[in-house]
Amino acid sequence: MAAKYQEIAELIRGRILSGYFGDRSLLPTEQEFCQEFQVSRQTVRQALSVLVNQGLIEKRQGSGSHIRDLSQPALPPQRSIAVVTTYIGDYIFPSILREIETVLAANNSAPVLFATQNQVANERRILQRLITQPLDGVLVEGTKTALPNPNLDLYRKLIAKGMPILFMHCNYPELTGTLSVLDDNYGGGHQLVEYLYRKGHRRIAGIFKNDDIQGHQRYAGYAAALREYDLPMEDGQIFWYGTEFKEKLLSGGSTEELEAVLTDCTAVVCYNDEIANRLVTQLAKRGVKMPEEMAVVSFDNSQYSEMAPLRITSLSHGQYNVGRMSAELLFRWMEGQSCQPLVSPWVLVEKETS
Repeated sequence: MAAKYQEIAELIRGRILSGYFGDRSLLPTEQEFCQEFQVSRQTVRQALSVLVNQGLIEKRQGSGSHIRDLSQPALPPQRSIAVVTTYIGDYIFPSILREIETVLAANNSAPVLFATQNQVANERRILQRLITQPLDGVLVEGTKTALPNPNLDLYRKLIAKGMPILFMHCNYPELTGTLSVLDDNYGGGHQLVEYLYRKGHRRIAGIFKNDDIQGHQRYAGYAAALREYDLPMEDGQIFWYGTEFKEKLLSGGSTEELEAVLTDCTAVVCYNDEIANRLVTQLAKRGVKMPEEMAVVSFDNSQYSEMAPLRITSLSHGQYNVGRMSAELLFRWMEGQSCQPLVSPWVLVEKETS
């Protein structure tokens, strides 16, 4: 025996196809259907959802349910996608979120936004909440991805529910049944050293983040290129920092320690534009000539690379925005297409600091 909402959906469907509503495109309100069929509003909403999925009606915010013009193609079913990033308003994340929202809007879907502040405890609270919510998919940038993740148990619970999970900027080999979109971080680190080498630099320092996997991968490419070109690599020319130390670094703390890695070096590879911007500002205050005395190169080609005293040479994704790539891949996956992880390549944008 069909559920009550299915019976009501079939009845309204018959009315639509028979022309019962005439030239009207707006259906009666949910309350009117409740009174007619003597059922709850939840039952009516379930019935109307069936008709939305069948492509017969569309629900418009603030104006009720409308009979679709069947001569026009139907919109894809509306989906709710959780988007979990480390930050929302800082650094490169606004552009990533903007591209995600563009793809979601084109697919009749809406994001539910969360930010972990790159804190494991925040990530856990968010995942516990996601487990209880009606979602169609999750786009997530992992937290402190260079460290063992104590929240894999919650990711596994989401996977067990059949939830499509796509990781941005990271992946977890321990988790099966997920996809990822990664930066070519190893290739980027190698590319920047090769560029500086061809510019004549032979002692190249590096500044990298130690608690996100991108920092390790960029360092690995940097170190490989130093070996390949037989360039010196001393421990003292590498500066590592973590999430909790970043704000101190950006606010001017440990400047002397940071600049100490540049001793006897003529160039430096920075983890990202945010750090490069801080370094270039300090070097300019000291009167260091760039690029004659010190060349600075970086990753992301963000607004920070344009806001420094000198515009910073930086790697760009060009037309490959990780947010767009991730959202498009997630929808292909949800539609049942065969999908593989993707890697976003880098393109060097040469500016004033090199």
